Amino acid sequence: MLPLMVAMIQVWGSVSAQRGQVDPADPHTRVVLDPLGFALLTAAPLALVMRRAHPVATLWSVTAATTFYVYKGYAYGPVFLSPIIAIFNAVLTGHRRAAYLAAGALWLFFVGYAIWLLPNPQGWFHHASIGAIILVVLTVSEVVRARRDQRRERDRVEQEEARRQASEERLSMAQELHDVLGHSISLIHVQASTALHLMDEHPEQARTALTTIKQASKDVLTEMRSLLGVLRDGAPRSPTADLGQLDELIERSGPAVGMEIVGTPRPLPPGVERAAYRIVQESLTNITKHAPGARATVTLTYGPEQLSIRVDDSGATVPSALTGEGGGNGIPGMRERATALGGSLTAGPHRSGFRVEARLPIPPMAGTELPEDTD
Repeated sequence: MLPLMVAMIQVWGSVSAQRGQVDPADPHTRVVLDPLGFALLTAAPLALVMRRAHPVATLWSVTAATTFYVYKGYAYGPVFLSPIIAIFNAVLTGHRRAAYLAAGALWLFFVGYAIWLLPNPQGWFHHASIGAIILVVLTVSEVVRARRDQRRERDRVEQEEARRQASEERLSMAQELHDVLGHSISLIHVQASTALHLMDEHPEQARTALTTIKQASKDVLTEMRSLLGVLRDGAPRSPTADLGQLDELIERSGPAVGMEIVGTPRPLPPGVERAAYRIVQESLTNITKHAPGARATVTLTYGPEQLSIRVDDSGATVPSALTGEGGGNGIPGMRERATALGGSLTAGPHRSGFRVEARLPIPPMAGTELPEDTD
């Protein structure tokens, strides 16, 4: 619709403008519009139809039509609207050199026309005024282009940030699913192996193992529903594991696992609680897989600015049912969780068993004054 609107404005505006610029009694006035004049008034707007596909060709076509219109002596008026739009479009589409060349060519034409072709030659004030108008058009075009580019860059950065956050959320969900499935399936595997071994000679002990399998499978289904629920629209986008569920985890792990708490428990950031829970869960999973029959102790120490998690086991007392199945990604995964929060994790043999110890930074307790730096 833009070319049509520009054509209407230029034709009607020029017809109105020539009433004050044409005097039949004065041979030096502007020329009355004739078919050629109307053709030139519509030719430039029609060229704007190609402004998106061929901005440079459009620019020079409009420039040629406009300069020829002025050269023929027709009335001044809105005929200059087309070159303004063409220059503006060329700058916005990235053809700045062509826009500046066309603008310079227009200025040189108007200066030469005013000096050598007009009956009353114009002075430098006229030339400077035309140059100022052209500079204003170029400046506005550059400002609009710069703002558009800034907006596009901002949108691009926001889209990349959204993709990065989505990728991090998917990675977090993958870690959560790995920990949930790894713990529960390892427990089920060990208990199933135990049940098969005891079924013929000690059926009552096999019943206990099967009961543990039933409870473990129920628990993993419940936690899986909770984790997958965060993928639904409108659901909270963070896993629900925290230290409040640690008692249930210890209870499910059996009577050989105990827990000690040192210091005063207090609410912690969700990321810290989730990492602490998963570290304890993965440590107990490793004990179940690689040190069956071991006694384990989970110790949480709440310090002023640090949460310490320590999981000790006494070493295997019976052969592992998972011997020969290879290692996993348990310890590296726990270390990644701790490092992501600015903490650390160590794991290795300790006395006759194994120890996993993590240190996670936490906010200071309310009312605790941090020591001041001194020179």
